[in-house]
Amino acid sequence: MQIHLVDGTFELFRAYYTKGVPKSRSQSGQEVGAVRQLMRNLLTLVERDGATHVAVAFDHVIESFRNRLFDGYKRGDGIEPELREQFTMAEHAAHALGFVVWPMVEFEADDALAAAAYQFADKVDRVIICSPDKDMTQCVDDARGITTWDRIRGRWFDEAAVYEKFGLKPHSIADYLALVGDPQDGIPGIARWGAKSTATVLAHYEHLENIPDDSEHWAVNVRGAKGLAANLAAQRKDAELYKTLATLRTDVPLKETVADLEWRGAEPSILSAFCEEVGSMSLLDRVPARN
Repeated sequence: MQIHLVDGTFELFRAYYTKGVPKSRSQSGQEVGAVRQLMRNLLTLVERDGATHVAVAFDHVIESFRNRLFDGYKRGDGIEPELREQFTMAEHAAHALGFVVWPMVEFEADDALAAAAYQFADKVDRVIICSPDKDMTQCVDDARGITTWDRIRGRWFDEAAVYEKFGLKPHSIADYLALVGDPQDGIPGIARWGAKSTATVLAHYEHLENIPDDSEHWAVNVRGAKGLAANLAAQRKDAELYKTLATLRTDVPLKETVADLEWRGAEPSILSAFCEEVGSMSLLDRVPARN
């Protein structure tokens, strides 16, 4: 048995920015074009890709506990209002289709996916995290059957693929993001630490805590090592904070069991009412009634 864990927030963004997705208004006048496309994308997961056990995590709000730790961490200020107003309806859409939905407030959607992966890995043959986000690759674990899947590009990431892309093992990804930075999440990183030098150093030391302050004590040869070491030594506390920000939490409380994740169709009355609201009654023919 395998389970699919879906980054619903990413799927909503993907739907909103997909070329050719028409704008559409709900009965109440709200823009729902991305929500309608999201529903089609989720159904494709079970219809074409054969998913049987599915959960979809959403950022109910963009801000999380990480914003209390660091003022520069990502916020929702730059999100298009037309997209932002579809957040809650996207959760309702996934629920109407009969999927388990995890709306995150204190944590992020990525945290829910990470927690679920670790919680369910020993109970199933394979855990597939449906997300192209590099953050999620820190969860990849061949021994436990945890992999990530970029549905857009059709690319799978096991440990070998993570190493091929980053030059690192999955357990060093949070350290990598702390040093290199992650502009998408508002993590600035440490000055002069680029992708190549960071991968070289972490391939040996694995975690930033293990990197000596003095480059004279480094066991690897890296161009500009003296400056890299000096910058890290001066900003080690910052680097440790950035690693905390980049590290996905696996302690998110999730009440569902593997059995709860089984997709058995939708409650007809709930789905019918929702499809009528968003003006997409054709979806009804694609979804079996929950048994």
